[in-house]
Amino acid sequence: MTSVLFSPLSLGPITLPNRIAVAPMCQYSADDGSATDWHLQQIMQYAMSGAGLVTLEATGVERRGRITHGCLGIYSDDNEAALGRVLTAARKVAIPGTRFGIQLAHAGRKASTQRPWEGGGPLGPHEDPWPIVAPSALPFGPGYATPAALDEDGMARVRLAFVRAAQRCVRLGFDMVELHSTHGYLLDEFLSPIANVRSDGFGGSRDNRMKFPLSVARAVRAVLPAHMVLGARMTGSDWTSDGWSQDDAAVYAQALKEIGVGYLSVSSGGIAPNIAIPATPGYQVPFAAHVKAKTGVVTAAAGHIAAADQAEEIVASGKADMVALARAFLDNPHWVWHAADRLGAAIKYPPQYARAAASLWRMAALARPLDFPKA
Repeated sequence: MTSVLFSPLSLGPITLPNRIAVAPMCQYSADDGSATDWHLQQIMQYAMSGAGLVTLEATGVERRGRITHGCLGIYSDDNEAALGRVLTAARKVAIPGTRFGIQLAHAGRKASTQRPWEGGGPLGPHEDPWPIVAPSALPFGPGYATPAALDEDGMARVRLAFVRAAQRCVRLGFDMVELHSTHGYLLDEFLSPIANVRSDGFGGSRDNRMKFPLSVARAVRAVLPAHMVLGARMTGSDWTSDGWSQDDAAVYAQALKEIGVGYLSVSSGGIAPNIAIPATPGYQVPFAAHVKAKTGVVTAAAGHIAAADQAEEIVASGKADMVALARAFLDNPHWVWHAADRLGAAIKYPPQYARAAASLWRMAALARPLDFPKA
């Protein structure tokens, strides 16, 4: 049987050679937003992975929009030049057909925090913190800084930052730009009634809460040429009855589709620190399936997808059109090669690796199994 996971997928003006994406993964290793040698080796590695789409990590559209001091940015000429170096090198070693995207982000009230391995909490007074912004003056959680509520001039400045960042992406030659609209960051904060308690035209009803994120999507789409795809990573649920729901997600997805968003990667959670999330294998797939069923937009499923058979079942059953893997690639940058062997698909990979025959992977005494137990 032919693998659906390894069949091509059309995203409007571009075609992916398969339905596997490297999801954006923060590395917290930039220098004032500029990519470093860490990013160089990482993205070159993923370019050789065989994934149809390689998406660079959440990239701040302005300095105050970074999560940490180490977060990638695209708000300066230095940032743009550093990313250009990484992208040029990655293209030189990429598997033919590989497409490259970047996730544009603003951390909102979750900005000005420590790197995860430094504690992950809010920056202290001696750690060079910076002022943060959000839709409402509500801190992310106990001990976190209280953000300044954006007024309309502030929203216009943030929207312009997204536009200018997108224009830099056009110059760099990315195939796709993805808007980060989940995990409790700025665009998601506007959407969720947990973080947005405004009383003006940008708060209250769902339609009002969607206004600013949709205005950003509309403005970015306007500056992208026709050959570039605009995507978005969005929230399928806040995992609480008083937050963003699956029905909200479907309405937002339809509005993004009408603006010209070509695909949606559906995630969940992150809006507040005290909400329990049952993070089991494939736990977010139903959210992607719901958005796909309600809107017909191309969707990517994400979240604890690590096994080849699991990924195949998700796309073959029509729950989503593609899978976006993160930790699976951190664990094994050659995940795609092993998945192809498992599913009987023929793929291209660098000839320098030809001696690593598939038979060796199957017989190696120390090899870990490719598939995790099914939930």
